[in-house]
Amino acid sequence: MHSDALIDAADHAMRHWNSNEPGQIKRGSQAHKRLFCRMLLDTHNPYKPAVMHWPELSPDALQRITCLPIWDIAVQTEGRAQLHVLTYANTVQDPLLREALAMDGGEEARHKVVLSKLVEAYGIALEPEPIYRVPKDPEWGWLVTGYSECIDSFFAFGLFQSAKLTGYFPAELVDTFEPVIQEEARHILFFANWVSWYRRQLTGWQRLKFEFKVLRVWLFLIWERIGIAKGLDGNAEMQNANFTLAGHDQIGLDLKLPQLLDLCLAEDQRRMEGYDKRLLRPTFVPGLARLARRFMR
Repeated sequence: MHSDALIDAADHAMRHWNSNEPGQIKRGSQAHKRLFCRMLLDTHNPYKPAVMHWPELSPDALQRITCLPIWDIAVQTEGRAQLHVLTYANTVQDPLLREALAMDGGEEARHKVVLSKLVEAYGIALEPEPIYRVPKDPEWGWLVTGYSECIDSFFAFGLFQSAKLTGYFPAELVDTFEPVIQEEARHILFFANWVSWYRRQLTGWQRLKFEFKVLRVWLFLIWERIGIAKGLDGNAEMQNANFTLAGHDQIGLDLKLPQLLDLCLAEDQRRMEGYDKRLLRPTFVPGLARLARRFMR
């Protein structure tokens, strides 16, 4: 098969998947676990960052890309995500779930390589990377990564589409970077189903402790993003963490918040629609967006 046809086939397989599990799937069941694990494993796109094509950009486009204030935090976020996911994977005994988590962590590592290749190709200067520390509580690290991706990916879907429609990102660059964006959709789909499945594996007391930990994770993420703890780590992380919420201003897109939320909701649905309908979709962030949208003109 021609290389372009192979690429197209891999891209289609990454976006469209149905399980051969029969009938309805009970949440928390072994069939549910097989469903979301096989989704992630079977839809893996084997692209190689080292051979990705980074198109030559016009001077104006190059200036727009290199001036974006996101590259440091993007690289560092993927570096932390890789470590958090793989650290948690090493605590999991179930072979299938462990394999899927290892795939997730490996794809996060590949995202970091993709970003590193991009900044290298376009001469983007980065700050020295920090030391990525293994979380003391592997489950906490995994939850922070998963819920953080649910927030960031929802807004990234809309911002990426906005930049594509307006031509802020050249079409060739959009095509090159598109698989990374779709992989994030797979990751949050996997995470949402893992959370639902995992809750049902816990006893009453374990469930209570888990729900309290989830609440703490959300409080931490809200604290991080709205700037209550400005200068949290002394390394401008707060400003960078807010990019997904205010990114349309920073990249010069003339979008009001209602328009941005509408686009994020539409893109979230589009990127999820190709997967088995029995998989649970992430609902919390889209639900908040729909609620907020009801109070906007």
